[in-house]
Amino acid sequence: MNSYLQNTKPEIKDKMRDLGITPIRVELPFRLNHVNCFMAEGIDGWTVIDTGLNNDYTRELWEEQIGTKEISDLLLTHYHPDHFGHAGSLQKKTGAKVSMSKTDALAGLSSWQDEVIETIPANYRACGIPEDKSIQMTENTAGFQDLVFPLPEVDRYFKEGESVVIGRYEYEVIFTPGHSDGMVCFYNKEQNVLFSADHILPKITPNISYWFHGDENPLKTYYQSLEKMKELDAELVIPSHHQPFYGANKRIDELMKHHNERLEETLDTVTEGRTVYEACEQLFKRPLTVHETRFAVGETLAHLEFLRHSGDCGRRKEGEQWIYQRA
Repeated sequence: MNSYLQNTKPEIKDKMRDLGITPIRVELPFRLNHVNCFMAEGIDGWTVIDTGLNNDYTRELWEEQIGTKEISDLLLTHYHPDHFGHAGSLQKKTGAKVSMSKTDALAGLSSWQDEVIETIPANYRACGIPEDKSIQMTENTAGFQDLVFPLPEVDRYFKEGESVVIGRYEYEVIFTPGHSDGMVCFYNKEQNVLFSADHILPKITPNISYWFHGDENPLKTYYQSLEKMKELDAELVIPSHHQPFYGANKRIDELMKHHNERLEETLDTVTEGRTVYEACEQLFKRPLTVHETRFAVGETLAHLEFLRHSGDCGRRKEGEQWIYQRA
């Protein structure tokens, strides 16, 4: 089961085997240095959940993992490059059917196109990001084109509540927007097991960002998805980053508490009125890479937009820049 389960409790290793799930840890060139993908044998071939980036390392890893196995299905939890990036290449190689939500299929097929990337500098100017840093951040986004192309041909759109077979059990497809507008998780009631993708993570809080398109209030949507997931009270959670863990509801409470506290911090930050970038600098005090700065700005904006929609702060335009200020 490769390095994925090295530090995991023996009973969880046994549980994964009983479920018929083979985890695949795919390394990433970021501070968050891996994504967990999965394989499971079915009647008509193997199912793969998520794929990693489309680079030489990932291609070689999947070549080794797949060998002579027949891959029938690629199930994509969402369109972010570390989950979606290698899907097109893997589909081309295996002929597998690709399934994902319609929302994220459309986002995945459009987000990395030149015409979309060309809109980013104007959005960054509105956030008050200095020109030199804006250029770096835009180039960083454009750099993902090589890590997602060729794009997959999506054969089937998930429907909320439908069943998919993964390994030895059927799982319900559950829409959990927030981290992405079209995120899906997979839940088996019989075993009380949840593939939580990036919706619920054990050690870090999933990045909730507003990317200047799609859901205008993604943090509110994320709260709603957490409440929805809480009704399941899943026992074993299998996330897309870090190790499996017990107790979805306990972690959900921690995630909601974190965002509640972050909203208070964000509101305090804009008491006198600040640009998005100024607020971001106050909230994220450790040194950030260009890649991390993109996510920090997106997350700051998501929190500011939550506060604006709830009436706790206002937004006005000064020149090209948005200024957020506590109401």
